[in-house]
Amino acid sequence: MEFDPWSPAFVADPYGAYARLRESGRAIPFEPSRQWLVPHHEDVSALLRDRRLGRTYLHRFTHEEFGRTPPPPEHEPFHTLNGQGMLDLEAPDHTRIRRLVSKAFTPRTVEQLAPTVRRLAAELVDGFVADGGGDLISRVAEPLPVTVIAEMLGIPESDRQLLRPWSADICGMYELNPSEEAAAKAVRASVEFSDYLRVLIAERRKAPGDDLISALIAAHDEEDRLTEQEMISTCVLLLNAGHEATVNTTGNGWWTLLRHPEQLARLREDRSLLPTAIEEVLRYDTPLQLFERWVLDDIEIGGTKIPRGSEVALLFGSANRDKNRFPDPDRFDITREDNPHVSFGAGIHYCLGAPLARVELAASFGALLDRAPGLRLVQDPEWNPGFVIRGLRELVVEVTGRTP
Repeated sequence: MEFDPWSPAFVADPYGAYARLRESGRAIPFEPSRQWLVPHHEDVSALLRDRRLGRTYLHRFTHEEFGRTPPPPEHEPFHTLNGQGMLDLEAPDHTRIRRLVSKAFTPRTVEQLAPTVRRLAAELVDGFVADGGGDLISRVAEPLPVTVIAEMLGIPESDRQLLRPWSADICGMYELNPSEEAAAKAVRASVEFSDYLRVLIAERRKAPGDDLISALIAAHDEEDRLTEQEMISTCVLLLNAGHEATVNTTGNGWWTLLRHPEQLARLREDRSLLPTAIEEVLRYDTPLQLFERWVLDDIEIGGTKIPRGSEVALLFGSANRDKNRFPDPDRFDITREDNPHVSFGAGIHYCLGAPLARVELAASFGALLDRAPGLRLVQDPEWNPGFVIRGLRELVVEVTGRTP
């Protein structure tokens, strides 16, 4: 099987195709998406830090100067929302916004959240265990990070059911060559989510609270503040990035553990292995398989010249299985110590929420290990159709043992 991100069989297991890609070269042209595929860890890691590449090119070129066609006008709400978030900006705008957001989203904030995250995880798992199991993703993996980020942002509990559908529709545009139907859903979700947050931000301006939106409003650097659009885009980014990865890492991780019972048994016996187990889950089956960058100045990868105006597709899933960096890379090993996976990115766009994601993953995996000492897979899971953000539709398990 070759690289085919629209094939369900490829999405279910892309790792054999990745190995063949790594053998075939360091930069492989892929005409269907007009991209260069970069499958090796050393190259992916270096290019994430290379300032000759960017998440956008509009800080230096027009669409026409860059040889690209502007997006259709009807897609404008999505691109306005997406284009003002940290993930899709370059310096100096990225630097300014990340600095301001970092004032509100501090390590201390995450540290103070940890007890709440553990309590929420325990409550979700207790309900799951009491019912004898069910879909681990919809019952545990999804509610935890959505609840945490909603609590952080100060979104009322009655409105939280809106968040996951909006996020899923917006994230549909991150796939390769999204359909017009996917684009229309993303545009609609962008408008609805933006309108919702605009009202919430106005309320927080009048009556600040102890929440992240209020902190973003207050964040300033001399006379510099976030614009309303930057705040809206930041909130959406924090929600989307802050839970899509955690949901899929939880689902992919438990599917991996259930297929490696000896590793799961070892983790149950020695809970001190949980931190390295989580890093290995992130490496072995990362939820973010591909990260795109624009070539702003000519570069060369392994003797192949890639001109300005090109787009590279950094294959995180392949980089994380590169035998040149990871001994026995296809072996799932929860004791793996030397584990420089790229699942959270690198360079200036390194995931700001990585510390929170690790807290959430430790809480949910820990709660399930503590409260459900036996889990049995009821049926083999199916994968969602997306490849860039890759995860299971559901993971149905039965609780076969439980703590008193």
